[in-house]
Parts: sequence; structure tokens; C-alpha cells
Amino acid sequence: MPLPPPPRSADRPEQAAADVVCVGETMAVLSPPDSRPLDEQPTLTMAVGGAESNVACGLAGLGHRVAWLSRLGDDPFARRILAELTARGVDVTGVETDPARPTGVYFKDPAPGGTRTHYYRSGSAATLMGPDLTRLPALRRARVVHLSGVAAAISDSCAGLLEAILVDRALDDGAGESGGPTVSFDVNHRPALWRSGTADAAKNLLTLARAADIVFVGRDEAEALWGTARPDDIGELLAPAPLVVVKDAEHGATSYADGTRTFVPALPTQVVEPVGAGDAFAAGYLSAVLDNRDERSRLRLGHTAASAALRTRDDVPRMPPRTEIDRRLALDDAGWCTGATG
Repeated sequence: MPLPPPPRSADRPEQAAADVVCVGETMAVLSPPDSRPLDEQPTLTMAVGGAESNVACGLAGLGHRVAWLSRLGDDPFARRILAELTARGVDVTGVETDPARPTGVYFKDPAPGGTRTHYYRSGSAATLMGPDLTRLPALRRARVVHLSGVAAAISDSCAGLLEAILVDRALDDGAGESGGPTVSFDVNHRPALWRSGTADAAKNLLTLARAADIVFVGRDEAEALWGTARPDDIGELLAPAPLVVVKDAEHGATSYADGTRTFVPALPTQVVEPVGAGDAFAAGYLSAVLDNRDERSRLRLGHTAASAALRTRDDVPRMPPRTEIDRRLALDDAGWCTGATG
């Protein structure tokens, strides 16, 4: 899929436009320091997490110019978020501060069956984002705009923002297929956020996914939402989207573009915590898109980034150095499947 060309410096002499702009809510994340459940913990550590800003941090760690747009409260959590994202190389100058509404917070609760999350984000500053955000020049100048289904679930106005960008193509300048940014969408179904129920989530997320230029979806969430379990059937269901990437956990990922099916198995990885792996995969894949790599390399870089996330309790991992990435992408199929680094 061709991307809009990098902006010329003359387009915005005061600041280079971002390669990618990610839009969505980010929260303070409070986590136990070990694997005991939340109700047994005397202390918690604070970090930063949100699907879209996780992708932004991953892309910045892979060397791209990235901006994050959102709204935050005027509180210590917001200051921590801005400091953390800035330290990771993400441009946060477009973030709006709301003195009347709080920054969202969520807690991680380890359990033998997997980590649970408890959200406290109702009425947060970010829930007031809406279609008026599409007027911001930063969105129109980007090569890629990345969104996720999480934002569609947190408020009606946020859902309206995603509909404006994806369905109404509010960022298109009218010049045709390449007249606006490439829009990437991760389905990211969070059942607890859809108070209207699964049927409403399924309908809305399907509409948004089909309208995207690049769509990411987990095989398991596609089965839960639409009763479609096989990757090939999911690719067909979302076929109005020019490029569909179906992630199937430890098995691998399959992409569908221009009638071509490409499968790459996942890397063998010792999993510490799965939270954030999908966002890391999207960051790795989009990085390879921006670098004009072939489809096999895009999926491999997605897996490489996801593997880094799986090996840490942090929502956003430190990305592998470019030398390691290049070695992994150059491996033959046998070397790739064993997790060798060359």
C-alpha cells in the first residue's frame, strides 16, 4: 500500500510533521511489583498505558517521528504521562489539558489465569474528544493516523471522532486515494468498556474496521465479535479494507492485501505478561510499512516488537536495536522459527 510521501520541510518550517499521529486515551497504570493479586499488595508502582500511546512509544523507539493527540486532566497523573511519553520521544504538544475532568487510571491485577484490568476512566478528560479534533493540522500532515476500537467505546463523542476519520474520511483533502493520511485501525475489543453490549460493539467495530486502510484484529476477538474463527474468513469479512492483519497469539499472523495471503509464525517467547503485545505488534508492523519493507518483513517486525512486550510487565517495551532487527528480518524460515538472532 503506498503511503503519502514524507512532508517537505517547507510544509511546516517550524516543526517537522510526524510520520504517525496516534489518537486516543492514555491512563496512569498502577501495578503490583510481583505476581500476587491486587488485594494482597501493600504497595503499587505507577506507569503509563493506553493502546494508542503504546503504539506511539513503540514507533518512536523504532526511530520514527510520532505525535500523540488526546486530552488529560490537570493533575499529577497527567504530568507523569506527558513526561513519560516525552522521554520516549513522542511529541505531546497537541495534547489538551482539561481543568475540570480527571486523567483516567487503571489497575493491573495478576491472577493465575492472566492479568485482569480494572478501569477508572468514566468521565475522564479524554472522553470529551470529538470530531472537531479533525481540524488539527497535525492529523492532516501525518503519513499515518493510528486509531483503535478502545476510543470508540469510551464515549459517544470519541466514537464520533473515529467515524469522522474512518468512515467520513474527514482528513481527506479531496485529491483522491492518496489525498489524506493512511488510516490504521486496531479493533482492540474491550468488552468491559462496551456497556451497550457485544452486539453493539460488533456492529460498530465492523463498520470502523472495514473503513480503514490498514486493520489489525486478533483471531480470538474476531470470533467473539462476529463468530468468525478462521483467519481466512476474517480476512474475507473485513475485505473492504485494503490491508487486513489477523493476529493469532502464539501461532502467528496472517495478512491479506491485493489478493495475496502472507503468513509468518510468531517467535518462540517466554511470556511474562501479554498486556501491550498487540500494540507493540502494530508499532512494529507500521514501522516496516513506513520503511517500505515487504509484507513478510512487516509481519516479522510486528512479531519482534510483540515478543519484546511479552517479556516484560511494562505496557511499552524497549524496542530491540536496529542491528538485532535487521538480523531477525534476514533469517531464513528455519532460523526464524527457532528464534535465532543470526
